[in-house]
Amino acid sequence: MRARGAPVSQPRLKPFIEELFREALSAVDPERLVREAIDLHHNAVLVRGIPHRLERHGRLVVLALGKAAVPMARGALSVLGDRVHRCVVVPKSDGADDAELGLCHVVPGSHPLPDARSLHAGQALLEAVQGLSRDDLVLVLLSGGGSALAEVPRTPLDLNDVVRTTECLLKAGADIWLLNGVRRRLSELKGGGLARAAAPARIINLIVSDVLGSPLSVIASGPTVEPEPTSEDIARTVKQLGVWFDLPEVVRTTLETPERSTLRLGNVLQSVVLADAAVLAHAAIEACRVRGLPAVVCGTRYTGEASQFGRFWATLARSVREERVPWAPPVALVAAGELTVTVRGGGRGGRNTEMALAAALTLAGARDITIASLASDGDDGTSGAAGAVVDTATIDALRDLGLDARDALQRNDSATVLAAVGSLVVTGLTGTNVNDLYVAIVD
Repeated sequence: MRARGAPVSQPRLKPFIEELFREALSAVDPERLVREAIDLHHNAVLVRGIPHRLERHGRLVVLALGKAAVPMARGALSVLGDRVHRCVVVPKSDGADDAELGLCHVVPGSHPLPDARSLHAGQALLEAVQGLSRDDLVLVLLSGGGSALAEVPRTPLDLNDVVRTTECLLKAGADIWLLNGVRRRLSELKGGGLARAAAPARIINLIVSDVLGSPLSVIASGPTVEPEPTSEDIARTVKQLGVWFDLPEVVRTTLETPERSTLRLGNVLQSVVLADAAVLAHAAIEACRVRGLPAVVCGTRYTGEASQFGRFWATLARSVREERVPWAPPVALVAAGELTVTVRGGGRGGRNTEMALAAALTLAGARDITIASLASDGDDGTSGAAGAVVDTATIDALRDLGLDARDALQRNDSATVLAAVGSLVVTGLTGTNVNDLYVAIVD
């Protein structure tokens, strides 16, 4: 036990895991991925080798939307240069100005809840595609976060209706499939709306996916992809969350109204997913192996309550450590996914810090295990961090400081207590977004 008042040290392997994380993130660098995916050859834009003709009098429009919008736009401009006629970039923050992106109009939106900036961004995207013809080509660069960053509510809804609905669903722990399914029903921009507004101009999508399995209609709520028909009764699913009557009446009416049929988007020529959670996980595996640490991927589509997954992940690591099954240590277990948190308290934290704190409680009494849960975008809820690293000494360190981990977990205050023992991993916004990375090192 640490003597009361002694300096707090971070988990022993935290620097090692931070190094792995940086290397894994480099494999999903949006600027490089876009730059490598496209080429300009005479009168055509090549996307993964497929040519799309640039007509003599046609215009090339670049639209970038999402947390990776700025680096994706940089990658496109580095190749396409002065062939770009018009460019609109909608990032999460205004960290990049117009000078950095040349001719691009940068219109920051708000995340995770849309606000007036998101309305401005949504209108800017629609205006950018007005009046285009079939001779024009639109390169759309999509990444996670786009659903909140740009919005145009469908009549008769307004922004307050969308914000209140989004807030209710997030607090109830709705997954991204349900959340974006609702968003598509409330928006003129989503569910192929931007592609319909751009018609008959031709559209190419380059996508950095933050949705497990990379369903195109769910990523950023699919503004420029074909909406997938669904048999899901969205109203019934929302009712099961227990928040139905917390939604505005106009939203309830909209969700109970049969979805209007949409024509096929014949102007969408090509959609390419450049990176996703699986790419991130396999990059982390390779980073471990080059450092001499055996590593295995244990799945890349984990969902569910963050605290429950934390207990499972720690239990798996303990099995490897104590029973040497299904792998023998030393070994790194690597996975990816996107968890949810049902908010019950008013503390500071996110899904990754909550997962890590729950894992730390399960590790108490074990030896030589380190666990990390990290958001690839560097932004885990209200934690102010990407996530956290914990080990078998974390709970003792908290106890020495008089901090109750179970109580913090109950109050959704995981980031506060983990900060006290040096567990938080602070990266700032990374410029990419491909879900979350989970690592367990069994020493």
